[in-house]
Amino acid sequence: MSQTICFALPIVADATDADRDEMHACSRGDRAEAHRGSRARHGITREATWIQSTPAGDVAIVLLEADDLAASLFGVATSDEPFDVWFRSHVQAVHGIDLAAGMNLPDQVLDYSR
Repeated sequence: MSQTICFALPIVADATDADRDEMHACSRGDRAEAHRGSRARHGITREATWIQSTPAGDVAIVLLEADDLAASLFGVATSDEPFDVWFRSHVQAVHGIDLAAGMNLPDQVLDYSR
């Protein structure tokens, strides 16, 4: 059964355009093939990212789905594949988060579906 997680990552000052550009490159640009390969290797079946402006600054809203989210997140955080190394570097630069060191994931408090 597929697991889903959604979380927000702050975007460091003046990095919103860089984040947007790189996510577009991953979606349909020069990083798209490597991105798809990475997500397939790590069992990620869906990934979506939104950028939300807030009074406290911009944040990226990230949705991930996988059969085993813990294994998928661990794979992305520890892989030596060139795309994954680049991706961790990008996350560090624009969000200030070292994925290899782990991150606090959200506590889901509501899940309604019909």
